Amino acid sequence: MIDATVSDGALTLKINRPDKANALNEVMLSELADCVERADQPVLVLTGAGKVFSAGADLDDVRGGTLATSTEWERLSSAVASFKGLSVASLNGSCAGGAFGMVLACDLRIAVETAKFFYPVIKMGVLPQPSDPERMRALIGPSATKRILLTGAKVDAPEALSLGLIDQISSADLAVDTIDLIDPALKAHPTQVAAIKALIG
Repeated sequence: MIDATVSDGALTLKINRPDKANALNEVMLSELADCVERADQPVLVLTGAGKVFSAGADLDDVRGGTLATSTEWERLSSAVASFKGLSVASLNGSCAGGAFGMVLACDLRIAVETAKFFYPVIKMGVLPQPSDPERMRALIGPSATKRILLTGAKVDAPEALSLGLIDQISSADLAVDTIDLIDPALKAHPTQVAAIKALIG
């Protein structure tokens, strides 16, 4: 359910469970985290199959176990945040709930025009993953973060772009636009990319 491919120095991890809106279970989270932790490519791209990036946690697993509180969510987002190269979320559709963790931890986010973003923990009686509110706040500020997390607001792509939740909207071909976005980092020396990231903090 996780497809890993390497092309021209970029590792692409695709969530491939479109029949379930790419909802994540614990096995998938562990696989994603393992892949990111092992990655030594200069660029990491996270994307999904079909028309949804990820609906977040698989609700069947949430109801039947401890997925909502699994430490694998945080392990995955920490692995993405620690990746030394350029990390990009190439969002082929909407992103919801716990799937936000890896997206917020990426360096850049590009999304299709139809993507929507929501993190409805307030409606589900659970807390967000520990590092997600801080990373969201760093991107869009405290007020917008409170609106998303405390009201369950659904944000469309244009608003997400204006807030800074995403960095670019792909109006044509997401794959092509993603390649254009990562091309400079692929052509640069990996130590230069890592050094620039370190300077930014």
